[in-house]
Amino acid sequence: MSSAVPPSPSSGHLKKVLGPFQLWGIAVGLVISGEYFGWSYGWNTAGTLGFLVATVLVATMYTTFIFSFTELSTAIPHAGGPFAYARRAFGPTGGFVAGFATLVEFVFAPPAIALAIGAYLNVQFPAINPKWLALGAYVIFIALNWVGVGIAAAFELFVTLLAIFELLMFMGVVAPGWSWANFTANGWAGGTVLNGAALSGIFASIPFAIWFFLAIEGAAMAAEEARDPHKTIPVAYTTGIVTLVVLAFGVMIMAGGVGDWRKIANINDPLPQAMKAVVGDNSGWLHMLVWIGLFGLIASFHGIIMGYSRQIFALARAGYLPAWFAGLSPRFGTPHRALLAGGVIGVVAIFSDEWVSFGGQTLTANIVTMAVLGAIVMYLISMAALFKLRRSEPGLERTYRAPFYPVFPAIALVLGVVCLGAMIWFNGMLTVLFGVLMAAAYGYFLLTSAQRKAAAPDDMLSATTTA
Repeated sequence: MSSAVPPSPSSGHLKKVLGPFQLWGIAVGLVISGEYFGWSYGWNTAGTLGFLVATVLVATMYTTFIFSFTELSTAIPHAGGPFAYARRAFGPTGGFVAGFATLVEFVFAPPAIALAIGAYLNVQFPAINPKWLALGAYVIFIALNWVGVGIAAAFELFVTLLAIFELLMFMGVVAPGWSWANFTANGWAGGTVLNGAALSGIFASIPFAIWFFLAIEGAAMAAEEARDPHKTIPVAYTTGIVTLVVLAFGVMIMAGGVGDWRKIANINDPLPQAMKAVVGDNSGWLHMLVWIGLFGLIASFHGIIMGYSRQIFALARAGYLPAWFAGLSPRFGTPHRALLAGGVIGVVAIFSDEWVSFGGQTLTANIVTMAVLGAIVMYLISMAALFKLRRSEPGLERTYRAPFYPVFPAIALVLGVVCLGAMIWFNGMLTVLFGVLMAAAYGYFLLTSAQRKAAAPDDMLSATTTA
């Protein structure tokens, strides 16, 4: 039962202000930039048909994952999201693994999106360095998140609705110029047949198919700020994943059939370039796409900033990070220090491409891959936590239960392992970097047990019964 008095910033708790429509806006908005950019790099390795196969595989994983993950987020409505589920299921070390993986996902995704925002704006303002535009995006949206989750969520819902409208408009405008022949031409990794090279390309393209859906689970981190999370979270998640699956396939198929898809397979703004093939360089439709399409990037950027700040806040509150990061703004009751911490890391990433290069890929492609690595590890431990909690805490209140259990979470787990294996195989250097960062973080974890013992008790992180 919640108190009638709103929690104060000093209480270590967030304000409950979000309804189901706002949570849906957060869930979809977190992801929707993935429909605007990032995914087209998958064409570069798999071709249109190969990437279609990869996307079917990934969409299946995400659909079964979200329907299973929703059980966890309603039973344990905690700002830490996956960290809280793994902490409760597997103890402090499990919490560390999930918390680290989630931080990598949510801290590395924003700089990739910020660079895409810079690229979109650079089309209109070619004299301004896209990196400075990306920096400006960080400043604006950290400030917006700082002034309150209610305002931030209302803005998120507004830009998400605009972004969805824009994607539907894109599909409609390019439809007259679309053909199946264009979409299938050289569709198997640049060739015409499904052979070993094409199969390899399909697995190599998995990170970019994941980008279509990456971060939808971040809405769970707003659970502490949701009114009646046991009812609102299932509505937001189930309608959100359906929305995103429809948009992902629609955008990819329509963009690939309007000309030579190879011309837009390695760039940050594939939709404007695809539209040019149909309406020309000077069409008002094109300028509308650039400006309204920017809202899709903004929706995800803004939403993921909200997500990483709640993750840093929750980890610090539980003693996994210095307690200083769990501070709330005295005026607005928002995790302002956590907002700034993630922003510093993102800005460093944006300005590091002069001296950071892996595997011959662009900085954006590498950042996307790093974020996806974190996400897949988090998905796997979350599904493992679902199985564990079903056994160890059968009495845990579950107002929503994963449909077709244990089949759905098992499918998500198996496909997650396949995706992780493919990513490790094709991204060896980035995987090593991920491992080095995790080892350093684990060293910190081992040295700070006293910090966790000193943290305030949290009933949602503790099992109600012993296994």
